[in-house]
Amino acid sequence: MPLPLLFIGIAAATGTVGAGKSVKAGLDAAEANRLNKSANEIVQLASDRLNAQKTACGDALARLGAEKLSVLNNSITQFLDTFKRIKNIDFKGSEGLDELTKLTIDEADFKELEGLAKFAGSVAGGVAGGAASGAIVALGAYGAAQTFAAASTGTAIATLSGAAATNATLAFFGGGSLAAGGLGMAGGTMVLGGLVAGPALMVMGFVAGSAADKELEKARTNKAEAIEVAKQLEAGSLQCEAIRRRTNLFYNLLARLDARFLPLVFGLEDVVANEGEDFRFYTPESKKLVASCAAIAVSMKSVLDTPLLTDDGLLTPESQKVIEQAKSAPAA
Repeated sequence: MPLPLLFIGIAAATGTVGAGKSVKAGLDAAEANRLNKSANEIVQLASDRLNAQKTACGDALARLGAEKLSVLNNSITQFLDTFKRIKNIDFKGSEGLDELTKLTIDEADFKELEGLAKFAGSVAGGVAGGAASGAIVALGAYGAAQTFAAASTGTAIATLSGAAATNATLAFFGGGSLAAGGLGMAGGTMVLGGLVAGPALMVMGFVAGSAADKELEKARTNKAEAIEVAKQLEAGSLQCEAIRRRTNLFYNLLARLDARFLPLVFGLEDVVANEGEDFRFYTPESKKLVASCAAIAVSMKSVLDTPLLTDDGLLTPESQKVIEQAKSAPAA
């Protein structure tokens, strides 16, 4: 998005009041022009960096959203279809499961996971359309349950895209661009964790026709304001970079979990096919497989359901906690 015109040209000095004053006026005008050009370059460079970071961050959120949708529609759905057929599951009272006695399986988790998987199927039906972009970015930025709660069955894409378009943070990253008719920067205001740079940019011009010395003074003011605006833009760039990094961490974590999960799901299907649907009669190895599948499913639900961002564009403490838990978890 092109920046507003920051600095207007310097009007020619009016009248001649002597050679000395004319020379000084010319020098002042040249210096004012140099300062304004420098100020414009300072803001432009900072703005270009912010735009690049914003685009990269939006792409990362969309990639995470697409991964969440894929996981819900594939491995999670496949797991749930098999897992809910198994009866009399009891991990703690099963022989050979001593190392899994601390595993807590909350039935509500699986009910919620099943609901998310079903809803993801309705979303996936419309992802080929351009209106889905807001939904995918929203799914990356926020928890699956939080995102899907905004929509009703049958109108998932339209509702999610509309919700994304009304969210300033998502619009900033392009998630609401189609529905909002732009990049969500109406009025030149950029919203990201409290950053509001637009109004500052708009006041940096100076009145044409001023005397040369006043033009120079205003140019000096413009330069100082440009430096302050650049600091704001740089703060936004750093915030975008932090969001992108955590988004990539979530993507990698979810992808790693899914890579471990899917072979276990295939094994689970074999167990049900070969040993039936009553957990009590499974071999110890099969019981461990069921428990491992369930444990990873719960971990994946945590990643799927934890929001990365607040509505103000700030990183959530919950997402940091998920990353810390993943780092401290023993390797499989």
